[in-house]
Amino acid sequence: MSQIYAEKQKPQHEVLFSREQSNPILSALDWPYPVNSVFNPGAVLLEDGTTLLLCRVEDRSGLSHFCAARSKDGISDWIIDKKPTLLPDPSKYPEETWGIEDPRITYLPEKGEYAVAYTSYSMTGPAVSLALTKDFRKFNRVGMVMPPLNKDAALLSHKIGGKWAMIHRPTTPKYSHIWISFSPDLRHWGDHQMILRARRGPWWDSDKVGLSPPVIKTSEGWLMIYHSVRQTASGVIYRIGMALFDLGCHQTCLRRSDTWVFSPEEDYERHGDVGNVVFPCGYTIAEDGDTVRLYYGGADTCVAVATGSLRRLLGWLHDNSKVMDQSDILFKEVEYD
Repeated sequence: MSQIYAEKQKPQHEVLFSREQSNPILSALDWPYPVNSVFNPGAVLLEDGTTLLLCRVEDRSGLSHFCAARSKDGISDWIIDKKPTLLPDPSKYPEETWGIEDPRITYLPEKGEYAVAYTSYSMTGPAVSLALTKDFRKFNRVGMVMPPLNKDAALLSHKIGGKWAMIHRPTTPKYSHIWISFSPDLRHWGDHQMILRARRGPWWDSDKVGLSPPVIKTSEGWLMIYHSVRQTASGVIYRIGMALFDLGCHQTCLRRSDTWVFSPEEDYERHGDVGNVVFPCGYTIAEDGDTVRLYYGGADTCVAVATGSLRRLLGWLHDNSKVMDQSDILFKEVEYD
Protein backbone atom coordinates (compact mmCIF):
# COMPACT_ATOMS: atom_id res chain seq x y z
CA MET A 1 0.00 0.00 0.00
CA SER A 2 2.81 2.40 0.83
CA GLN A 3 4.44 1.66 -2.54
CA ILE A 4 1.22 2.55 -4.36
CA TYR A 5 0.98 5.76 -2.39
CA ALA A 6 4.61 6.59 -3.22
CA GLU A 7 3.87 6.07 -6.92
CA LYS A 8 0.92 8.46 -6.69
CA GLN A 9 3.19 11.04 -5.11
CA LYS A 10 5.44 11.22 -8.17
CA PRO A 11 4.84 14.50 -10.03
CA GLN A 12 2.81 14.22 -13.21
CA HIS A 13 4.26 17.45 -14.56
CA GLU A 14 7.71 18.39 -15.88
CA VAL A 15 9.98 19.45 -13.03
CA LEU A 16 11.83 22.59 -14.16
CA PHE A 17 13.47 23.51 -10.84
CA SER A 18 15.12 20.79 -8.75
CA ARG A 19 15.40 21.53 -5.06
CA GLU A 20 18.77 21.16 -3.36
CA GLN A 21 18.76 18.09 -1.13
CA SER A 22 20.31 20.05 1.75
CA ASN A 23 17.47 22.62 1.75
CA PRO A 24 16.94 24.83 3.61
CA ILE A 25 20.49 26.10 3.15
CA LEU A 26 20.18 28.97 5.64
CA SER A 27 17.96 29.66 8.63
CA ALA A 28 17.92 31.63 11.86
CA LEU A 29 19.88 28.82 13.51
CA ASP A 30 22.89 29.69 11.30
CA TRP A 31 22.95 33.37 12.27
CA PRO A 32 25.74 34.81 14.45
CA TYR A 33 23.29 37.01 16.37
CA PRO A 34 19.70 36.45 17.62
CA VAL A 35 17.06 36.73 14.88
CA ASN A 36 13.58 35.39 14.20
CA SER A 37 13.88 34.37 10.56
CA VAL A 38 16.04 34.62 7.41
CA PHE A 39 14.47 34.60 3.93
CA ASN A 40 13.95 36.27 0.51
CA PRO A 41 17.62 36.91 -0.43
CA GLY A 42 18.94 38.89 -3.35
CA ALA A 43 21.77 37.00 -5.04
CA VAL A 44 24.86 37.74 -7.11
CA LEU A 45 27.87 35.78 -8.36
CA LEU A 46 30.97 37.83 -7.59
CA GLU A 47 34.03 38.05 -9.85
CA ASP A 48 35.96 35.49 -7.77
CA GLY A 49 33.15 32.95 -8.13
CA THR A 50 31.75 33.52 -4.65
CA THR A 51 27.99 33.52 -4.29
CA LEU A 52 26.72 36.40 -2.18
CA LEU A 53 23.22 36.37 -0.74
CA LEU A 54 21.88 39.59 0.71
CA CYS A 55 19.29 38.10 3.03
CA ARG A 56 16.26 39.68 4.53
CA VAL A 57 16.61 39.10 8.26
CA GLU A 58 13.67 39.67 10.58
CA ASP A 59 14.88 40.41 14.08
CA ARG A 60 13.04 39.60 17.26
CA SER A 61 11.27 42.96 17.25
CA GLY A 62 9.52 42.08 13.98
CA LEU A 63 11.45 44.58 11.82
CA SER A 64 13.74 43.50 8.99
CA HIS A 65 17.25 44.41 7.88
CA PHE A 66 19.79 42.94 5.43
CA CYS A 67 22.73 40.67 6.16
CA ALA A 68 25.19 39.20 3.65
CA ALA A 69 26.17 35.53 3.48
CA ARG A 70 28.97 34.28 1.20
CA SER A 71 29.75 30.78 -0.08
CA LYS A 72 32.31 29.35 -2.50
CA ASP A 73 29.89 26.76 -3.89
CA GLY A 74 26.64 28.64 -3.39
CA ILE A 75 25.22 25.82 -1.29
CA SER A 76 27.21 25.29 1.88
CA ASP A 77 29.89 26.66 4.23
CA TRP A 78 28.32 30.10 4.36
CA ILE A 79 30.32 32.93 5.88
CA ILE A 80 27.79 35.31 7.40
CA ASP A 81 28.49 38.91 8.37
CA LYS A 82 28.86 39.07 12.15
CA LYS A 83 26.48 42.02 12.36
CA PRO A 84 23.79 43.48 10.07
CA THR A 85 25.13 44.53 6.66
CA LEU A 86 22.52 47.22 6.08
CA LEU A 87 20.15 48.50 8.76
CA PRO A 88 17.11 50.76 8.34
CA ASP A 89 17.96 54.41 8.89
CA PRO A 90 14.65 56.12 9.72
CA SER A 91 16.35 59.28 11.02
CA LYS A 92 17.51 60.10 7.49
CA TYR A 93 15.05 57.95 5.54
CA PRO A 94 11.69 57.98 7.35
CA GLU A 95 10.26 55.59 4.79
CA GLU A 96 12.37 52.90 6.52
CA THR A 97 10.71 53.38 9.91
CA TRP A 98 9.35 49.82 9.97
CA GLY A 99 12.32 48.12 8.30
CA ILE A 100 13.74 47.19 4.91
CA GLU A 101 12.76 44.05 3.04
CA ASP A 102 13.21 41.80 -0.02
CA PRO A 103 16.37 43.07 -1.81
CA ARG A 104 16.91 42.44 -5.51
CA ILE A 105 20.39 42.98 -6.96
CA THR A 106 21.35 44.14 -10.46
CA TYR A 107 24.90 44.87 -11.61
CA LEU A 108 25.15 48.12 -13.60
CA PRO A 109 28.25 47.90 -15.87
CA GLU A 110 27.99 51.56 -16.83
CA LYS A 111 28.41 52.61 -13.18
CA GLY A 112 30.57 49.70 -12.02
CA GLU A 113 28.19 49.23 -9.08
CA TYR A 114 25.46 46.94 -7.87
CA ALA A 115 21.99 48.42 -7.56
CA VAL A 116 19.94 47.04 -4.68
CA ALA A 117 16.23 47.74 -5.05
CA TYR A 118 14.28 46.96 -1.90
CA THR A 119 11.03 47.50 -0.06
CA SER A 120 11.17 50.26 2.52
CA TYR A 121 8.38 49.69 5.01
CA SER A 122 7.00 53.13 5.76
CA MET A 123 4.26 53.99 8.21
CA THR A 124 1.94 54.51 5.25
CA GLY A 125 2.82 51.19 3.61
CA PRO A 126 5.54 49.60 1.48
CA ALA A 127 7.55 51.77 -0.91
CA VAL A 128 10.49 51.13 -3.26
CA SER A 129 13.96 52.34 -2.29
CA LEU A 130 17.32 52.05 -3.99
CA ALA A 131 20.93 51.78 -2.79
CA LEU A 132 24.23 51.41 -4.69
CA THR A 133 27.28 49.45 -3.58
CA LYS A 134 30.56 48.15 -4.97
CA ASP A 135 31.42 45.68 -2.23
CA PHE A 136 28.29 45.04 -0.12
CA ARG A 137 30.01 46.67 2.82
CA LYS A 138 29.44 50.34 2.06
CA PHE A 139 26.14 51.49 0.59
CA ASN A 140 25.10 54.78 -0.97
CA ARG A 141 21.36 55.17 -0.52
CA VAL A 142 19.49 56.86 -3.35
CA GLY A 143 16.41 56.82 -1.14
CA MET A 144 12.75 56.22 -1.89
CA VAL A 145 12.10 56.13 -5.65
CA MET A 146 8.52 54.81 -5.74
CA PRO A 147 6.02 55.95 -3.09
CA PRO A 148 3.57 53.65 -1.28
CA LEU A 149 1.96 51.37 -2.11
CA ASN A 150 4.66 49.68 -4.21
CA LYS A 151 7.17 46.82 -3.97
CA ASP A 152 8.79 43.90 -5.88
CA ALA A 153 11.20 46.15 -7.78
CA ALA A 154 14.43 45.54 -9.68
CA LEU A 155 16.50 47.50 -12.20
CA LEU A 156 17.49 46.34 -15.65
CA SER A 157 21.25 46.20 -16.12
CA HIS A 158 21.48 48.75 -18.95
CA LYS A 159 19.79 51.91 -20.13
CA ILE A 160 16.98 51.94 -22.68
CA GLY A 161 16.94 54.98 -24.93
CA GLY A 162 19.34 56.71 -22.56
CA LYS A 163 17.21 56.00 -19.46
CA TRP A 164 17.37 53.48 -16.65
CA ALA A 165 14.46 51.06 -16.41
CA MET A 166 12.85 49.60 -13.31
CA ILE A 167 10.23 46.88 -13.03
CA HIS A 168 7.97 47.20 -9.99
CA ARG A 169 4.53 46.35 -8.61
CA PRO A 170 2.19 49.15 -7.47
CA THR A 171 -0.95 48.07 -5.65
CA THR A 172 -4.41 49.09 -6.82
CA PRO A 173 -7.59 48.76 -4.74
CA LYS A 174 -8.43 45.28 -6.04
CA TYR A 175 -5.56 43.99 -8.17
CA SER A 176 -1.78 44.32 -8.33
CA HIS A 177 -0.03 44.24 -11.69
CA ILE A 178 3.58 44.53 -12.92
CA TRP A 179 4.78 47.86 -14.36
CA ILE A 180 7.93 49.33 -15.89
CA SER A 181 9.16 52.92 -15.37
CA PHE A 182 12.09 54.97 -16.65
CA SER A 183 14.56 57.45 -15.16
CA PRO A 184 17.44 59.65 -16.41
CA ASP A 185 19.24 59.62 -13.05
CA LEU A 186 17.93 56.72 -10.88
CA ARG A 187 16.09 59.25 -8.70
CA HIS A 188 13.23 60.65 -10.78
CA TRP A 189 10.94 58.10 -12.41
CA GLY A 190 8.21 58.45 -15.01
CA ASP A 191 6.74 57.04 -18.25
CA HIS A 192 4.99 54.36 -16.19
CA GLN A 193 3.60 51.45 -18.22
CA MET A 194 1.87 48.27 -17.15
CA ILE A 195 3.49 45.17 -18.69
CA LEU A 196 1.86 42.17 -16.99
CA ARG A 197 -1.46 42.06 -15.18
CA ALA A 198 -2.92 39.65 -12.67
CA ARG A 199 -5.53 37.39 -14.23
CA ARG A 200 -9.07 37.17 -12.92
CA GLY A 201 -11.19 34.43 -11.42
CA PRO A 202 -9.75 31.06 -10.37
CA TRP A 203 -6.45 31.32 -12.28
CA TRP A 204 -3.32 30.43 -10.29
CA ASP A 205 -2.00 33.96 -10.88
CA SER A 206 -5.13 35.92 -10.11
CA ASP A 207 -5.37 38.76 -7.57
CA LYS A 208 -1.69 39.77 -7.45
CA VAL A 209 1.45 39.23 -9.50
CA GLY A 210 4.91 40.63 -8.85
CA LEU A 211 8.47 40.39 -10.13
CA SER A 212 10.52 37.72 -8.38
CA PRO A 213 14.26 38.04 -9.22
CA PRO A 214 15.53 40.58 -11.78
CA VAL A 215 14.74 39.65 -15.38
CA ILE A 216 17.22 37.40 -17.23
CA LYS A 217 18.50 38.32 -20.69
CA THR A 218 18.34 35.35 -23.08
CA SER A 219 18.67 34.92 -26.85
CA GLU A 220 14.87 34.77 -27.14
CA GLY A 221 14.01 37.73 -24.93
CA TRP A 222 13.93 38.94 -21.36
CA LEU A 223 12.81 36.06 -19.17
CA MET A 224 10.73 37.17 -16.22
CA ILE A 225 10.20 34.82 -13.31
CA TYR A 226 7.23 36.20 -11.42
CA HIS A 227 5.22 35.25 -8.36
CA SER A 228 1.50 35.15 -7.88
CA VAL A 229 -0.55 35.59 -4.74
CA ARG A 230 -3.82 33.70 -4.95
CA GLN A 231 -6.48 34.06 -2.28
CA THR A 232 -8.12 30.81 -1.20
CA ALA A 233 -10.62 29.85 1.48
CA SER A 234 -7.76 28.77 3.76
CA GLY A 235 -5.37 31.65 3.02
CA VAL A 236 -2.94 32.71 0.30
CA ILE A 237 -0.65 30.59 -1.88
CA TYR A 238 2.52 32.03 -3.45
CA ARG A 239 3.52 30.28 -6.69
CA ILE A 240 6.00 31.01 -9.48
CA GLY A 241 5.42 31.43 -13.20
CA MET A 242 7.26 32.83 -16.23
CA ALA A 243 6.82 35.39 -18.99
CA LEU A 244 9.01 36.43 -21.92
CA PHE A 245 9.47 40.01 -23.10
CA ASP A 246 10.84 41.39 -26.36
CA LEU A 247 14.55 42.29 -26.29
CA GLY A 248 14.03 45.45 -28.27
CA CYS A 249 10.75 46.54 -26.70
CA HIS A 250 10.78 45.66 -23.04
CA GLN A 251 7.11 46.61 -22.63
CA THR A 252 6.01 43.90 -25.07
CA CYS A 253 5.14 40.54 -23.50
CA LEU A 254 5.69 37.75 -26.02
CA ARG A 255 4.63 34.74 -23.97
CA ARG A 256 3.21 33.97 -20.54
CA SER A 257 3.03 30.58 -18.84
CA ASP A 258 -0.39 28.99 -18.62
CA THR A 259 0.46 27.19 -15.38
CA TRP A 260 2.85 27.71 -12.51
CA VAL A 261 6.33 26.19 -12.65
CA PHE A 262 7.20 26.14 -8.94
CA SER A 263 4.91 25.86 -5.93
CA PRO A 264 5.12 25.18 -2.17
CA GLU A 265 5.52 21.43 -1.74
CA GLU A 266 8.13 20.76 0.92
CA ASP A 267 7.54 21.13 4.63
CA TYR A 268 9.89 24.15 4.88
CA GLU A 269 7.81 25.88 2.18
CA ARG A 270 4.38 24.95 3.52
CA HIS A 271 4.94 25.60 7.22
CA GLY A 272 6.58 28.62 8.83
CA ASP A 273 5.79 32.19 9.82
CA VAL A 274 3.75 32.51 6.60
CA GLY A 275 2.80 29.12 5.19
CA ASN A 276 2.56 28.09 1.53
CA VAL A 277 5.16 30.53 0.24
CA VAL A 278 8.02 30.20 -2.24
CA PHE A 279 9.45 33.66 -2.89
CA PRO A 280 12.58 34.08 -5.06
CA CYS A 281 14.40 37.41 -5.04
CA GLY A 282 17.70 36.34 -6.63
CA TYR A 283 19.45 33.97 -9.01
CA THR A 284 22.91 33.15 -10.31
CA ILE A 285 23.90 31.74 -13.70
CA ALA A 286 26.86 29.38 -14.01
CA GLU A 287 29.76 29.76 -16.43
CA ASP A 288 27.98 27.48 -18.91
CA GLY A 289 25.42 30.25 -19.43
CA ASP A 290 22.59 27.78 -18.89
CA THR A 291 22.49 26.54 -15.30
CA VAL A 292 20.45 28.87 -13.14
CA ARG A 293 20.19 28.70 -9.37
CA LEU A 294 17.06 30.24 -7.95
CA TYR A 295 17.41 31.42 -4.34
CA TYR A 296 14.13 31.80 -2.51
CA GLY A 297 12.47 32.22 0.83
CA GLY A 298 10.47 29.31 2.20
CA ALA A 299 7.38 30.17 4.27
CA ASP A 300 8.99 33.50 5.28
CA THR A 301 11.27 31.49 7.56
CA CYS A 302 14.33 30.11 5.73
CA VAL A 303 16.43 30.30 2.55
CA ALA A 304 16.40 27.51 -0.04
CA VAL A 305 17.73 27.00 -3.56
CA ALA A 306 16.52 25.18 -6.69
CA THR A 307 18.41 24.58 -9.93
CA GLY A 308 17.14 24.74 -13.49
CA SER A 309 18.24 25.11 -17.12
CA LEU A 310 17.54 28.29 -19.10
CA ARG A 311 17.21 26.24 -22.29
CA ARG A 312 14.60 23.99 -20.68
CA LEU A 313 12.76 26.95 -19.18
CA LEU A 314 12.50 28.65 -22.57
CA GLY A 315 11.51 25.41 -24.28
CA TRP A 316 8.82 24.74 -21.70
CA LEU A 317 7.53 28.30 -21.98
CA HIS A 318 7.26 27.95 -25.76
CA ASP A 319 5.18 24.77 -25.37
CA ASN A 320 3.06 25.88 -22.41
CA SER A 321 2.02 29.42 -23.25
CA LYS A 322 0.22 31.41 -25.87
CA VAL A 323 1.54 34.22 -28.03
CA MET A 324 0.40 37.30 -26.15
CA ASP A 325 -2.14 39.69 -27.61
CA GLN A 326 -1.26 43.09 -26.18
CA SER A 327 -4.96 43.64 -25.50
CA ASP A 328 -4.38 41.15 -22.70
CA ILE A 329 -1.99 43.67 -21.15
CA LEU A 330 -3.62 47.02 -21.84
CA PHE A 331 -7.20 47.21 -20.65
CA LYS A 332 -9.82 49.81 -19.81
CA GLU A 333 -9.40 51.87 -16.68
CA VAL A 334 -12.89 50.80 -15.59
CA GLU A 335 -11.49 47.36 -14.76
CA TYR A 336 -9.83 48.87 -11.68
CA ASP A 337 -13.28 49.61 -10.21
